[in-house]
Amino acid sequence: MRILLIHNFHRTGSSSGDDVVFRNETELLKKNGNEVFEYTITNSQFDNSRLLKKLLYVLEMFWSVKNYKEIKKILKLNKPDIVHIHTFFPLLSPSIFFAPRNENCKVVVTLHDTRLVCPCATSLRGGKICNKCIDGKYIRMVKYGCYKTSKMQSLVAAGVFYIYRWFDVFNKYVDKFICLNDNQIGLITELGINPKKIVKKYNYIEDPQNIEFLPITKKLPKRFVSYYGRIGEEKGIKILMQVWDKLSDIPLVVMGSGPLEEEFLTWSNKKDNIYYLGYTPRKECMNIVRKSEFVVFPSICYEGCSMVVLESEGLGKGLVASDIGFASESIIDGVNGYKVPLYNIDAFVQKVRDLWDDITLCKIIGNNARTDFEQKYLPDNNYQQLMYIYKEISLER
Repeated sequence: MRILLIHNFHRTGSSSGDDVVFRNETELLKKNGNEVFEYTITNSQFDNSRLLKKLLYVLEMFWSVKNYKEIKKILKLNKPDIVHIHTFFPLLSPSIFFAPRNENCKVVVTLHDTRLVCPCATSLRGGKICNKCIDGKYIRMVKYGCYKTSKMQSLVAAGVFYIYRWFDVFNKYVDKFICLNDNQIGLITELGINPKKIVKKYNYIEDPQNIEFLPITKKLPKRFVSYYGRIGEEKGIKILMQVWDKLSDIPLVVMGSGPLEEEFLTWSNKKDNIYYLGYTPRKECMNIVRKSEFVVFPSICYEGCSMVVLESEGLGKGLVASDIGFASESIIDGVNGYKVPLYNIDAFVQKVRDLWDDITLCKIIGNNARTDFEQKYLPDNNYQQLMYIYKEISLER
């Protein structure tokens, strides 16, 4: 099959979930003999530009003639069977959806987040869940400075999504949406997307047990709990801090960087049982995770199909997680981990304590997590699902 893959990378070399998924699926399709064409752009191109060029990029967010023409050229030259779009905001613009339709190509979109409902993609405001923009009144973003805490940037984001709404792009110019969990399906159905256009498919990863692990360069305790990921509010870092304020005897190893890094470092320096390693190379990070007792995942946002969950299960580690988004359906209480009501600090503390105090239970839940991983998140099954989706819409008139 001939497939054009389109994606807006976060940054050059980014390890963000959607960027990883795009790279993984691209390689999977190529490995299985498909002819794959790529059209990508990265936010680094914006970041590294001079002021006038940045202003041009901003204008093109509303409608990019350049991206439209480039994609149309690829379509005419290579005649793909399917156009598969991953992340499209901020730089690709609504124009990219019109090029395939004008060339009679079927379009699949993978939704890695809740951006169709919330242009910020987090469905958060002030640290709380917010889906008010599902009504299409994006101007409220400006009032609250939702997008990157900037009213000006929020105005731009709102304007772009008014264009998507005005042209009804997501209903008229997309043939199939791939959602990563049931929560996403519920939200975009409420948005007005035809349920017949929606299918669920989890992400996949290569088996992390096959990684050539890097040696652990830091001195760590014999037993510990691990957290890894972005040090940001949406990932529940403030929840994590409140939980470990009540767990002074359980060592916690934290890996990652992000906007709350300085605040977290200040806090962790006052704790004898917190080992904050900052950014850690993935192969060393995975080695540390596999030596931990279990993983904590206190995210307060709608995760799509979290790489943390997939990797942790692949390494045979159970999770204690906030009961929201992907964790709500991927974790079965007492089987492959525990779910905790959102923002319930005491409940989170208790589940961590229960698991930590029972080494046998840790191993049982870890083994169950590994079984769950093998059944759901390996490449072969994922490829079959993806090809079924492609072939199904190819046959639609």
